[in-house]
Amino acid sequence: MRATILPALLALGAAPVPADLLIRGAMVVTGSAAPFTGDVAVRGERIVAVGPRLSMRATRTVDAEGLVLAPGFIDPHTHVEDQLLGTDARARLLERFLMQGVTTAFIGNDGGGEADVRAVLASAAARPVGINYASYTGFGTIRRAVLGDADRAPTPAELAAMKALAARAMCDGALGLSSGLYYAPQRFAKTAEVAAVAAEAGRRGGFYDTHLRDESSYSIGLDSAVEEALAIGRASGAAVHIAHIKALGADVEGRAPNVIARIEAARAKGQRVTADQYPWDASGTSLVVALVPGWAQADGRAAMLARLSEARVKAEMQANLRRRGGAEKLLVTSGPIDVKGRTLAQIAAARRLDPVEAAIAVITREDPAVASFNQSERDIRAFMARPWVMTGSDASTGHPRAFGSFARKYAVYVRERRVLDLAGFVTRSSTLAADTFGLKDRGRIAPGAFADLVLFDPRSYAARATYAEPERTAAGVRMVLVNGRVAVEESRLTGVAAGRALRRMPREGTCPA
Repeated sequence: MRATILPALLALGAAPVPADLLIRGAMVVTGSAAPFTGDVAVRGERIVAVGPRLSMRATRTVDAEGLVLAPGFIDPHTHVEDQLLGTDARARLLERFLMQGVTTAFIGNDGGGEADVRAVLASAAARPVGINYASYTGFGTIRRAVLGDADRAPTPAELAAMKALAARAMCDGALGLSSGLYYAPQRFAKTAEVAAVAAEAGRRGGFYDTHLRDESSYSIGLDSAVEEALAIGRASGAAVHIAHIKALGADVEGRAPNVIARIEAARAKGQRVTADQYPWDASGTSLVVALVPGWAQADGRAAMLARLSEARVKAEMQANLRRRGGAEKLLVTSGPIDVKGRTLAQIAAARRLDPVEAAIAVITREDPAVASFNQSERDIRAFMARPWVMTGSDASTGHPRAFGSFARKYAVYVRERRVLDLAGFVTRSSTLAADTFGLKDRGRIAPGAFADLVLFDPRSYAARATYAEPERTAAGVRMVLVNGRVAVEESRLTGVAAGRALRRMPREGTCPA
């Protein structure tokens, strides 16, 4: 494929089309062809020419010798709704993403997407954004709207109401239905209920994006949770995308090959299955989600707090702490000064409490974010090497993944550990997501494509965010274009907000005219 695509690009690139911007002499990684040293020309919002040496006029020429030029990166799993949809114009630029070269992000993951997708996508017109974004509608949002936080099955009428909300969201431009079956109240839903709602996405050509019911051994186990996701995909007709794929905790360490085998067997039979992954050994969650059993979270926070003194709850919290690798493996990353930046072990020692009692004392005040160090390097590498696993950040507060996932993946897993080569990194960070989710004319450097581009220094591109300082922007990005406009210049934001809301068109004939 590469041998046939590159000559076509060169032939198109030879045309003397006037350009607004000519990037000359970069290592061009197109997402389709082998990397080559050459030029890329941009006019308006589109790329107009690509080739080894373009002969054409341009308003501006940038010398990119020694730098890598790639299609803007696409993050399929984030939690940046508050920034993108908020009133703070600076926050809407999404500096944390632009400084890594991320030009498109998906929101509404883990079942939290809004039911009113039309409003979410309309927001960009009134409140300009720095990056492109697309949105899921959320199973959790929909279920809560109909059932609240109840631990029960819906009645036929309630299920019909849930399906109607999902159908409307799909017709308004949602990517699909996201779920977070590990979280209450979504965890109270049986497989058939989830599949019935996901079918509204499937019949309209959308996706079922899922935080698995269990990434460890909390309930049904990792392997069974993967099988459940595949079964929901088959029953609903929706393509399956597994969020932040991992083997979490001591009980499932080393299980990545088993998970991979299950997914690849499904793919071999024609099922559409992909996943995303962040390149960190710590996951990010909250103290409640990490330790409090799901059944105890039913009916809201007040009901949960009333249950924390029960012996059964404490026993299950102790078991969950073991799954997470012990109190020293849980780092609190938000909350009051007496807990933020400390492990649960340190908090317990300072208060002279058992770790579970210390956790209960903290939770009674608030539910802080935690970084949970519970993944093995062997499993991380195994997932990363698969061609159907794309780069994602799961960007959320208090974890360096929000500010450095793409940069870390390149610096650590391309430059240092050589798990991937440059082309493989770019494919997994841009092209694979664009192709999987049907982002037309994005994810590649080609004539006619949108000029979402990142120019970075391969010697210095790296994450600077750490668990101690999680909000440091990445290093090494020289220039970023979003829809043809310069959003980053000489490693600084320009203040340009050129992003767009990306509406997914439902399958023809499946929505009211």
